[in-house]
Amino acid sequence: LLKEPEDQGSKWFGEDGKIIALPDPLKTEPTRPPNMLLDEPEPMLETEYRKAWLKEFDGRYIDGSEQIPQHGRYQLDVDVNTLVFTHHSLFSREHVLSAKLNQLYQQYLVRTHKNMANFLTDKLKALKAAAKHLESQEGQGLNPPPTEQSGRLREYKNEIRQTRKLRDAEQQADRNLLKNILKVWRDIKSLRQLQAFTNTAVKLVVRKEETDKENDRVVWEQEVVEEVQEEEEAMEEEYRRQMNRYEALMAEWKKQHKARKQKKKKKKKKEGSQESLQDSLQEESIDHEEGELLPKPEEPQAPDREGLQEKVRQKALQIRRRPGEPILTPEVTNTATITPKQQCPRGEQLRRQDVERLQVFMKVLFNDKEVSRTRPRSLTSDFKVTFGEIFPILIIQWPESIKLQVFERGTLSNTLLAEVYSGIPEAAVTSGNVELEDLEFSSDQRVAFDHEAVGSGVMFSFEEDNSNPLCLLTTGIVSTSVSWGMGDDGTPLVPPVGPTTTTIHSPMLQADPVAAIGATGMVDMEKLANWIEESRLDPNDPSNAALMQHVKNFTGGKNGISRMPDYFRLEQLQEEFNFATDAELEKSKRFRLLKFRSREVPEFRSYPMVPLRDREIPDSIFKDYEKRQREKEEKDVRDDMDAHRKRVARFQSKVKEHVLNRYRMARHQFSLNDMVVEDQVPDIGTLTVTLLKITEPRRPLRPVRKERKKVTAQALSPGDVKILVNIQRAFNMQIRTGGGAGSDGGGGTSSGADSAAGDAHSAVLVRPFVEVTFQRTNQKTSTAEGINPSWNEELQLPLRVPNNDYSPGNLQTVDDTLFINVFDELVIDILEDDRQRGTDIHRRIERHWLGSIRIPFSTIYFQSQIDGTFRVEAPPVLLGYKRGGGGGSEGLDLQMGGNEHTYLPLFITIEPPLTPLEPLKEKFESQEDEKLLFQAEKWQAEIEKRFPKRNISTTVTDINGKSVFVTRFIQSLRPPDELIDSNADSKQNAERVARFVSLIPFISDSTLFAGICDIWSTCDQFLQMLSGDEEEHAVLLCNYFLHMGKKAWVLLGSAVPEGPTAYVLTHESNGDYLLWNPSSGEFFTQHNPFCPMQSVGCLINQDNIWANMQEYDGPMRMSFDTSKEAQWKPFFSRSYPNPGLSSIQPDQLVYLPTDKDYVAELQDRIERKLRDKVMEWRPHSITRWNRYCTQIFRRLLSRLEQSRGRGMADEHRAELEPVLASYKMSGFPMQMPYTEDNPVVEAVFSTGVHQLQGKDVEFALAVHIHPYPNSVLSVWVYVASLVRKR
Repeated sequence: LLKEPEDQGSKWFGEDGKIIALPDPLKTEPTRPPNMLLDEPEPMLETEYRKAWLKEFDGRYIDGSEQIPQHGRYQLDVDVNTLVFTHHSLFSREHVLSAKLNQLYQQYLVRTHKNMANFLTDKLKALKAAAKHLESQEGQGLNPPPTEQSGRLREYKNEIRQTRKLRDAEQQADRNLLKNILKVWRDIKSLRQLQAFTNTAVKLVVRKEETDKENDRVVWEQEVVEEVQEEEEAMEEEYRRQMNRYEALMAEWKKQHKARKQKKKKKKKKEGSQESLQDSLQEESIDHEEGELLPKPEEPQAPDREGLQEKVRQKALQIRRRPGEPILTPEVTNTATITPKQQCPRGEQLRRQDVERLQVFMKVLFNDKEVSRTRPRSLTSDFKVTFGEIFPILIIQWPESIKLQVFERGTLSNTLLAEVYSGIPEAAVTSGNVELEDLEFSSDQRVAFDHEAVGSGVMFSFEEDNSNPLCLLTTGIVSTSVSWGMGDDGTPLVPPVGPTTTTIHSPMLQADPVAAIGATGMVDMEKLANWIEESRLDPNDPSNAALMQHVKNFTGGKNGISRMPDYFRLEQLQEEFNFATDAELEKSKRFRLLKFRSREVPEFRSYPMVPLRDREIPDSIFKDYEKRQREKEEKDVRDDMDAHRKRVARFQSKVKEHVLNRYRMARHQFSLNDMVVEDQVPDIGTLTVTLLKITEPRRPLRPVRKERKKVTAQALSPGDVKILVNIQRAFNMQIRTGGGAGSDGGGGTSSGADSAAGDAHSAVLVRPFVEVTFQRTNQKTSTAEGINPSWNEELQLPLRVPNNDYSPGNLQTVDDTLFINVFDELVIDILEDDRQRGTDIHRRIERHWLGSIRIPFSTIYFQSQIDGTFRVEAPPVLLGYKRGGGGGSEGLDLQMGGNEHTYLPLFITIEPPLTPLEPLKEKFESQEDEKLLFQAEKWQAEIEKRFPKRNISTTVTDINGKSVFVTRFIQSLRPPDELIDSNADSKQNAERVARFVSLIPFISDSTLFAGICDIWSTCDQFLQMLSGDEEEHAVLLCNYFLHMGKKAWVLLGSAVPEGPTAYVLTHESNGDYLLWNPSSGEFFTQHNPFCPMQSVGCLINQDNIWANMQEYDGPMRMSFDTSKEAQWKPFFSRSYPNPGLSSIQPDQLVYLPTDKDYVAELQDRIERKLRDKVMEWRPHSITRWNRYCTQIFRRLLSRLEQSRGRGMADEHRAELEPVLASYKMSGFPMQMPYTEDNPVVEAVFSTGVHQLQGKDVEFALAVHIHPYPNSVLSVWVYVASLVRKR
């Protein structure tokens, strides 16, 4: 399988190399209590024990069977020599530095032995001499042809340049290594002086060799001059190459420019003449062949040679020995005197006592069975153990694994430290010629002490303030060897590998033709064919492909082997067992139904049972599926989409199909708990918890919501599931103004007393109520009064899902939105005859939309319940209303600025609670380094163990289904040029950029990729798909801010109502921290009490990840200073530095202009559609349109996008003054990103503006679309109702 092309065979294996299989369904502990009622078991249920039966020939045994008396004598010799710990839990701090010094010194000895720097220096001299000799030949006229001469000389110079780079790198590595050795030795001396005792015998002696300063200066200057000359030649060569390319491009551009000018002249001459159809077609073909216009190339800049020599000198100072600087030669010895234990402090004495008591031994395992072990031995002061034991092992089975286990001997039990695997020796490796091999091992055990030992797997530091902590694991080296033994006569005791007289049933003879028929038999085709037939070799095994090709055309053998078939067939008798043809299967309704259910088609994903016969399946069962297919085809061929959005739809469909196929197999790996649902048997622990709950204090005045038990999809039927919305109160409602529709609208005149008696509601500033809409089902509260109303009512709305399937996978496909709209109810007195006012009442109830809250169903489903205070999203201009407590100017008021918003405390949940889809826990394939993935998993596990509810991510999944380190998504990217205003300040530009990002449509990954984990896409993919969730918006906005020079991070946390979400955090020049919501384009200061961000988990930028380690995770109660490691734990630190991860983002984004003709056509189409819908929603009334007001709205809308709805109060008042003089107006502009027409229609419908009845009611509606690059559109809809004053 592993040899299949394109790694197709690797899909059967996991990342650990083992074959992918389901977990063992057997439990190690019983889940049901034993049955104590039966005294004697049933006879049929008694366990019957039988003697083990062994096959006559077993492939595990070398000679075929264990019971063959004449089997050979085969022996393995395992030599366990020494064990050295490079780190142990009982290491002191000095031992840690000593081990590091020895490791650096060993690297120094290896590099000194190789002497690569001197070798490359000599090579450089030889290359220079050869190049000089070649140049001298050219001067004497002895050179070969010019082309060959220049080519050889160019090769020499390139090789000199490469050799110099390698020499400089080696010299710098040698110099850095020497610096590190001296630094560690200084640390050891400082530590010994600080602790006043010595633990190790290590000592560093540095020998100095004086040098000739003048000679060094001459050589040093010569090197600098030569390198400067080489750099100048390289720069000149690159400049010539660019100039050649520039001249070629310029020639092409001139040629095309000249051709186009001639064509224009020719066209002017023919102007006014009658051209045939054929001539026009020829011209079109010529235009097509010319292609796009070539841009005029820019001439390259001449090389800048200033400062080159100084740059080369600075580089030489860093990597080379300076003139006159002595040559240092370090030497590490073990001659230092160790301080006696009695002269050490108490903590060090306890550590040494533990070292003296510790004993270590090793086990030898052959084929996972223990065959011998060493004697326990104590550690020396340098943590070295010498065993010096050789174990001869007589074997009768083929060796599969040889393993050494390192144990620490304890008082009650022994502790396994690590396992070391040794390779199986070749046949020629015997005990006479084997050499010892050093095998490294490590242990992940966590050990801590209360004395001077640093421990293993725990943090420690060399600093007094515990800064720069380290965490080391137990590691070591075992010197061992494995070889074949020698007999008394010197014969190797090795199993046979050549032709023997053993039986053909030996596995070696069945798999190896050389062992069966010999090397000469491989040439004899007849022998080879007979062996293939006898051994029943699999012809479809890729490992046998060479043998099958060898005998492909041979006809002979015992049964006359013919040529091998040229096709692959899993079942050679498949056709004989086909009980139906493919056409009959396609016509079968039952087979079609089974196929659709297996493919998880939405209409049949959770189909309970499929009938056994076709006649029991009705034909109408496929109607919904076929209808959806027809609608999909009609949608695909729609003509109202521009070319870019068609490409976006195709790309999004392709990505969705790829991701769904990638995760289909991962979702279908079930465990026992997924298939068998049973309650755990109660034990004493659960009974104790139950008893403690009875004694808990009850507080009726402060109830606490308890976690409800989740209900599975199988236990639900249609109509059982409802969405509960508890609406408590509201704060800071808008109030009516005098000139709008909220003023007295009665017809006729009456005295003040009569008016007060006739309309008791005229003195009320506002009478709000809340209406909740979901799936076109409405529920509303009662009507309250005042700017701070209170309802405390619970509304219930039914949940309808496709096919009545409440499974988690189907629930994630529900993309409906819960609308919570706030209205003002007006009671209008329309009694025309004042004489009847004392006896008759004739009123009309109107409702004016004040704002709304939108919550996607996916948010409610994933969070199970939402509890918090929500800000009501109100339009930037609300005609007839204003913010504040009473009175006001005539006309209208703007609702903008600061925290002047309306807030609604809400509690939303689903009854009964539904089981959410568990996230995928499989480890997906990744191109990241294994060490990085291990560190990320370990780091995240440590954080989540302390703060399990905080949103922290280190690796995420891209659209290819691969794990990517999250910092790779952050990179500075240039925003569209039209968003940056050079005359505006940085904050205004930041708001423009944030608004552009917020206009990209939001769609949750759970809706786009239902049933799949969260998918992160790059910024170019995000702009190409024109849809994404919080992470894509946050990454794009953060990358834009980085290009603008801001200090920005992606903030992962939890907000209301989104739940787990992503914001962008910026550090402003004045020291303030701003939290940007990328999905809405708004920003909040850190100490804003109405900020939706409730919990901060981590910060991410292109360099690092910081986890919030503070006690409080609310933005108001925490610090964002990432330099304080006690508050923000970095992922990359001194113990694990950043390896220099590159970004997966493109170098720059491509912005395409939006077709203005399409935008104008779309604007007209949406306006016509909204007018038709308003008239459709008013079937029993005549809908009149005020064209004059519509024209004013169009002028106002064109300027709203530029100002984003701010500072337009005076302009609105001046423009609408003629209308307000004759009409009472109630209306507002709405803004939303454009995805398709239906969301715009739904948003207008949810405001209820069409519900205003009356014979004198008129409407005004205007639509404006502002285009941004890449077809990002901002849709503005201005809608209003007008009632003529009397």
